[in-house]
Amino acid sequence: MMPAALILAGSRPGAPDPVAAAEGLSHKALVELEGKPMLAHVVQALRDAGIARLAVVANDPAVLALAELLGCETIPAEAGPSASVAAGFARLGAPMLVTTSDHALLRGQWVRDFLDDTPEDADVAVLLARREAIEQAMPGSRRTYLRFADGHWSGCNLFLLKTPHAEAAIETWKLVEADRKRPWRIAARLGLGMLASYALGRLRLSAALARLGAKIGLKARLVAARDGLAAVDVDKPSDLVDARAILARRD
Repeated sequence: MMPAALILAGSRPGAPDPVAAAEGLSHKALVELEGKPMLAHVVQALRDAGIARLAVVANDPAVLALAELLGCETIPAEAGPSASVAAGFARLGAPMLVTTSDHALLRGQWVRDFLDDTPEDADVAVLLARREAIEQAMPGSRRTYLRFADGHWSGCNLFLLKTPHAEAAIETWKLVEADRKRPWRIAARLGLGMLASYALGRLRLSAALARLGAKIGLKARLVAARDGLAAVDVDKPSDLVDARAILARRD
């Protein structure tokens, strides 16, 4: 069964987004690359993957208007990403793919590969890319990595809430979200044994993710990205320069 897809395009409180500010726009989803707004690239990639039902979570009026123009359902953004995912899950149900509006390089093939590579028994799956794959695809790229015994990993902003049980993962998402750059704290939540394994460099990310899922009664699985570019999103103006160059070469 092909999932629905939820695109997160909410605005975080606080300082203006640096990419939107650099381009003089209210939201980075509106920034143009190769003649199309960033959000349109994400929508097209999901449609290329064969996903028919798309919803955009946003609170910026221009982004909401663009989403409707692109034929997407719209959902008001909540206080944070995890709350917005919960609102999306309440509307779309399982299975539901989650991505972000700044995933400018997203390709339909990556989405299909992710769905194909997700284990049958998974309730929740997360796509991550190995450092080697990222550096091969984009030499010189500077990313934030989770360092575990089975490699150094970077998130790809692609999540699959595959079954109704996945709803239990959304609340835990808030905790992981807060500690995403401090993996030792994630390990500590799993018990002293896991923390010791992490400190000794023996803890595998796949095992930590599976244990985290087991604690809330579901099966959470790591899926390795086939293309390292899947981990490249647009967080900074320099990322926008890179994304524009990559899309120009791709076209």
